[in-house]
Amino acid sequence: MIGVFDSGLGGLTILRALKARFPAQAFVYLGDQANAPFGDRSSAEIVAFTRAGVTRLFERGARLVVLGCNTATAVALRTLQRDWLPTSGYAGVNVLGIVAPTVEAATQTPFSVTTPQYPQKNNREILGVFGTTRTIASGVYPEEIWKRCPRATVVQQACPELAAAIEAARPRAELAGIVAEAVDAMQAQLGPRRLDRAILGCTHFSLVEELFAARLPAGARILSQPEVVADSLEDYLARHPEYAGSGAAGLQLFTTGDPEAVSRAASIFWPAAGRFASARS
Repeated sequence: MIGVFDSGLGGLTILRALKARFPAQAFVYLGDQANAPFGDRSSAEIVAFTRAGVTRLFERGARLVVLGCNTATAVALRTLQRDWLPTSGYAGVNVLGIVAPTVEAATQTPFSVTTPQYPQKNNREILGVFGTTRTIASGVYPEEIWKRCPRATVVQQACPELAAAIEAARPRAELAGIVAEAVDAMQAQLGPRRLDRAILGCTHFSLVEELFAARLPAGARILSQPEVVADSLEDYLARHPEYAGSGAAGLQLFTTGDPEAVSRAASIFWPAAGRFASARS
């Protein structure tokens, strides 16, 4: 069984892509609505909440957990992999994030390669990263992109209102206005230069990808995370089949919040997902 953890509901866009890619695989999802949003939390809190969520998923039978949240990945993943997993008492398990696949796709370089290689070292593209305030503040995307493509230009733009507006099902015109403001602010950073590639570095943002496409300059390519993560997991499971699991396909959805309210809100992200159960039971 494969687990997916998120601070809220945006990770359902990741889960939906994974379920479509691996229809015979069993998945279990946990949204930590009781502690969301993570963007307002300290690093220590984010690590603690993420560790607790991953633990719950391991206890429900997951052997591999994907952090379907950029903030949890940026802030907590390294600590969990390096410091917690070796002493956690869980054997034969692992935790993956969604930043590495995104960086791999943006740079066309395996994440394990941390020094510039030909031809990527000569990449002079202008890449824009849109994300939550916490993800942008972490600087993880510029840091990891420049390790592989030091000549690329990376500009960032926080979209502090967009994720919450998407979850609240705000009118499309309102969402378009928020997206337009973010794109225009990034373009102001660039001046006369034009964006080559836009990274939607929040799992919510794939739901308004067409709004970004409509506002971005002609020719700018959009890198949206759900399909990128599905591609990466497919490659990972081919190399590590022990995590693919066996048995019947299935989908379990849990929340640390109110299952009824979360089930209603989840329909925005995946209408056919089903109902959530309480993680406390």
